[in-house]
Amino acid sequence: MNVLQSQYEMIQRTRESLFRFCEGMTAADYIKAIDPLGDSSIRSLHAHVADCYLVWMGKRGLGLSTPRLKPQSIDSVEKMREVFKRTDALVYEFLRDFKDKWKPAVQEPWMSSSAEATQLWLFTHCITHEFHHRGQISKIGRQLGYIPGKMNLSKGL
Repeated sequence: MNVLQSQYEMIQRTRESLFRFCEGMTAADYIKAIDPLGDSSIRSLHAHVADCYLVWMGKRGLGLSTPRLKPQSIDSVEKMREVFKRTDALVYEFLRDFKDKWKPAVQEPWMSSSAEATQLWLFTHCITHEFHHRGQISKIGRQLGYIPGKMNLSKGL
């Protein structure tokens, strides 16, 4: 059993519950900027999460040339789902490429200096980052009057 692949599949299931929550919103609320969160919208946070996977796993982990996402080009939850289908493919490529080779560290530019990151760190960074923003998305939804359902890692969505 590939533990990291199984873990990512759990993340995909909980992401699906977040997408369902977002589909219950109006399109205007999905893209509405909320001032207390730096004028972030649910859409921009979703795009930021996908971009994190593209940059850290795609560019830094696999050496791919991946263009940054432009949130304003994604105007619906349905289109965001398509973005995450491509993100999922990249994550599975990353997991296949680094299977059983999680120790080698790579020097990565970080803020104004550099940091040493292993492939396991890149994976862990992306998934914890996604959960951090999932909480923000849920909070924005609540502020807009929507009540999120269960969003845990259980198999039963």
